[in-house]
Order: sequence, then C-alpha cells, then structure tokens
Amino acid sequence: MREAFIAHLHDLFETIGPISTRPMFGGHGIYLDELMVGVVFGETLYLKTDAQTRPQFEAAGGAPFVYRYRQRDGVMRAPLTLSYWSVPEAAMESAQAMLPWAQLAQAAALRKPVNKLVKVPIKPRRDR
Repeated sequence: MREAFIAHLHDLFETIGPISTRPMFGGHGIYLDELMVGVVFGETLYLKTDAQTRPQFEAAGGAPFVYRYRQRDGVMRAPLTLSYWSVPEAAMESAQAMLPWAQLAQAAALRKPVNKLVKVPIKPRRDR
C-alpha cells in the first residue's frame, strides 16, 4: 500500500515538477529539486510551512505533524511539533488541486535558511 501512495504523490506533484522520495524515520521525505518540501507518515502527506504559509494550511483544516518518540531508555519524549502541515483532502485528488499547496511548500522551503556545517580546523597537540 505504501508504494501505491508514494506513486500517487509523484502523480500529484507532476504540475510543479518531479519529486523524489527517501525513507526517513519510519516515513518518507518528499524532495523537489533537492529541497525537502514534505514528509509522509502512514497515508498522510504533510507539507512544509512557515509563518507566511501556515495560516493558509490552518484555514483549510490542516494540522501540524507531531513527532512522538521514545528515548533509548524507553522513556517517552515530549511531543515535537514540526513545521509540516497536512493538506486538504481535495488536494489529494488531482495534480491541479495539489499545485497551490505544493507551491506554498516550495516557497516555505526556499525561505528556510540553509544550515551548513562549518569545518573547524583541529590544531595539532603540542607535547610539553
């Protein structure tokens, strides 16, 4: 069933561009031009939002993705609300219906600052 859902997502995003999907944390990441624009958990698609786009998702009845997980010692961690929101059911019916939501997610992802790792040179130890 999961493969069929992922194939359906590829069809839904065809009007904005080809997507790629990668397994992650029990779900899948959705990438558009190497930009993460969504996540899938179970049979639910959540798209990237930010302060500018979140009100539209909320007004359409969307809900944020809440990540719940256990620590290695089995203790349940506090739920973590992510910046990915569910799309309206109608958006899942056609590529044209998905287009405005995909565009909002792409815009939010483009506005997100890129965190690049900075390599700090390691100074050799001096023997004293």
